[in-house]
Amino acid sequence: MCLLPCMMTGHLIIYILVSVFVTLSYTPPQITLHYVAPGASRPGPWGPAPLRPFWNLRLVDGPLWNRLQHAWDRHHNPILNVNGSSRDATARPPSAGPADFPEQMRAFVASMHQRRYRLIIDQPDACSPNGTLTAGTPALLMAIKSQVGNFENRQAIRETWGRSGKIRGPQAKGVWEVRTVFLLGRQDAGTGPHPDLGRLLELENRQHADILQWDFRDTFYNLTLKDLLFWGWFQERCPTATFVFKGDDDVLVRTNALLEYLQHRWDQHVAWRVQTNHSDRGLDLFLGDVIYNAKPNREPDTKYYIPEGFYRGVYPPYAGGGGVVYSGSLLLRLKEVSELVQMFPIDDVYLGMCLNRLGLSPSPHPGFLTFDLPKYQRTKPCSYRSVLLVHKRTPKQMLLLWRNLKGLPMHC
Repeated sequence: MCLLPCMMTGHLIIYILVSVFVTLSYTPPQITLHYVAPGASRPGPWGPAPLRPFWNLRLVDGPLWNRLQHAWDRHHNPILNVNGSSRDATARPPSAGPADFPEQMRAFVASMHQRRYRLIIDQPDACSPNGTLTAGTPALLMAIKSQVGNFENRQAIRETWGRSGKIRGPQAKGVWEVRTVFLLGRQDAGTGPHPDLGRLLELENRQHADILQWDFRDTFYNLTLKDLLFWGWFQERCPTATFVFKGDDDVLVRTNALLEYLQHRWDQHVAWRVQTNHSDRGLDLFLGDVIYNAKPNREPDTKYYIPEGFYRGVYPPYAGGGGVVYSGSLLLRLKEVSELVQMFPIDDVYLGMCLNRLGLSPSPHPGFLTFDLPKYQRTKPCSYRSVLLVHKRTPKQMLLLWRNLKGLPMHC
């Protein structure tokens, strides 16, 4: 009994020592610190006051396009710009690009804010009088990017895959209306060392009535501008077209095969609208040869060169510019969202940016061969049995291939 108090005291001392040791040796778990808002503490019931606004007012450092887009994003953000009256000073490009940009990039920067140009040659009745196609008839509008001097290319297209008119639909499902227009800018003595072909172009248009020409310099970096101007024309002149093909004048399209595929997609969409009672829902279709995780080309001597001082980042998924197909309803949405996306000098990348802004991605289709077939297959008609588009072909190759593809052998 005399030893009991001593034993209890000993146990208490051991417990205290163990507790102290555990406390000293404990290390709290590391928490990843994502953001610490700077602030100034002061006495009183209020918490720390921020030293600067939470939102970054401007992207101070970085490539030109990224800074301009950042300013536009802020301007169109309803939270940051409640009354819509303010605009960041960096939202408008400088009068010319930095001195280390190549000449064509400096010219692009100087005019990238300009999106409206005079229409020199118009086709107000391209989609029939009053801009409406035959009621209930599916329609495909072919919009071909061309240049003033490419007379042979345009004529070869008119005589082959781009012939305007009525085409019997696949599986006897009615008739498709196909219309073709060629998209041109200005190429004359005022835009560089070009011969004046204006009179010849007038004669061509008088004969075929399928030329759209705007008063801007027709250069590679202005192909994006050609898209934007065409979208505006489409909205005014041809908004009821079901589908739009946009391509270059050196591709070949198997029109009947393309219509068969589009008919299938349209039937699926109509059935979906009936099942879900979304009678007014448009079809978000965008097809092509899709490229993923592409980065800007930094080689100054290449066609697609983008200086690091102009753009930084990975491109969104985009379809190769040789030829793409999208629905007319999506085109109208692309036109609307393009007002929120700064112009970019590569047109197919810009389309990918606009799609990305809509929360969409282009759909890949194996029939779009913008990088051509293997060389040993190019002269064999059976190699084209699953092809919708192939790039690129000269006018003579186009005519010859079209003739050979008219009756693909049944054993293919």
